[in-house]
Amino acid sequence: MERYRTRNLLLALTAASGLLLTACSGGADSSGDRKAADRDGYSAPSRGDELSEQEDDRRENPRHLSTFALDVDTASYDYARRALADGRFPDPSTVRPEEFVNSFRQDYERPDGDGFSVTVDGARTDDEDWSLVRVGLATRTAEGTGERPPAALTFVIDVSGSMAEPGRLDLAQESLAVMTDRLRDDDSVALVAFSDEAETVLPMTRLDGNRDEIHDAIAELEIRNSTNLGAGVETGYEQAVEGLREGATNRVVLVSDALANTGDTDADAILERISGERREHGITLFGVGVGSDYGDALMENLADKGDGHTVYVSDPGEARKVFCEQLPRHIDLTARDAKAQVAFDPETVEEFRLIGYDNRRVADEDFRDDRVDGGEVGPGHTVTALYAVRTEPGAEGHLATATVRWLDPDTRDPHEESGDLETDALHDSLREAPSRFQVTAVAAYFADALRSGGDRVPGAPGGFGELADRARALADRTGDGAVDELAEAIGQAARRRG
Repeated sequence: MERYRTRNLLLALTAASGLLLTACSGGADSSGDRKAADRDGYSAPSRGDELSEQEDDRRENPRHLSTFALDVDTASYDYARRALADGRFPDPSTVRPEEFVNSFRQDYERPDGDGFSVTVDGARTDDEDWSLVRVGLATRTAEGTGERPPAALTFVIDVSGSMAEPGRLDLAQESLAVMTDRLRDDDSVALVAFSDEAETVLPMTRLDGNRDEIHDAIAELEIRNSTNLGAGVETGYEQAVEGLREGATNRVVLVSDALANTGDTDADAILERISGERREHGITLFGVGVGSDYGDALMENLADKGDGHTVYVSDPGEARKVFCEQLPRHIDLTARDAKAQVAFDPETVEEFRLIGYDNRRVADEDFRDDRVDGGEVGPGHTVTALYAVRTEPGAEGHLATATVRWLDPDTRDPHEESGDLETDALHDSLREAPSRFQVTAVAAYFADALRSGGDRVPGAPGGFGELADRARALADRTGDGAVDELAEAIGQAARRRG
């Protein structure tokens, strides 16, 4: 097998507009102080005069690259837990492994400033020559980073008939009321309600001195008729533009069961109607899904193509966490159009497979095309991608280089950071890997079992019962309530499957 080679160094990108790049390239399992940008041949192909030569090399080794847009969504995992708690399996089409994997805390090293750190580690499995390789990206912590910019949030609330079910509109109202008390005085909110039509209930209003008025507008929301989600999103963006605040972070927050049945019901058609507002003003969409019957595909497509994120809530505790903890983290933005590219060494890697990210794949040649959408990421986030990797028998040496590319939210200047993995850094087994790595593997195995088809993730246990035992042991070891919930969900799947 020909070794993939590039003959120039990765373009060194300087920090701009106060954006500081971390020199971190992983952890004890990375290649130390030597960055992937300094390695000849295995970093993401660079731009420059020799680009055509590098393209020829890539075509000769078409298997070595994997490119995807970053995703911090978690709705798929939370909706699967709701379905299992209700005594049913989730529709396999709603199971997205990357959202299972990204639902759990990680211990990646954080960068000192804006941008990302890159951690690449892995563990061998019981399947011969197969390993799991984890690519972990982390932004700076949300705490201690100075004052965030003020927020201008336009809430688009579904008040259609299906939202009358307990745990839908009532949950949204309670959560919005709590959030209103916790937002800062210099933040602003607007409120749009939609059923068969959409109307602005509250124009963009500063919190300072107006909290009672905002509480009244939330409390007066009431159930109406059909679900014209397209009209709601369009009116929401119109209101967001009308109330646009320079120097503020402007967001549209859609709260709905996404069971659209009137007007435009296609994500592309809905987003086309507000494409000018999105592109000109950079207003992103944050989707909050509710309800036991939930239009997962529509909400996910809207958020992905609207440069935003989705979450799913089913109880007051989850709702408060989303509106009072997660949403504030999304107000500040660390990176726009973030993409990752992993280059596997063809001399050590026989084959590889990215687990999940099915609708987040990006053409390899578009990695450095900044006109191609990526993902938006804020402070305090981690993004994890898990690969199944089959190594050449007895392979030694360099295994992979992961590179993340993003744009500064203000200047749109591009930046990159990379990390390496060597074969001798692979843990000998999953049992010897760090606990957080094992949680990542269990989450991926769970998603794979729920999807029931396709290629099996290497090292998967024999069934839900054995997987539940692994999750319970990890919950005891980590003392993490989220891992407890994972073990319970897997146990519910095991009992239902019998």
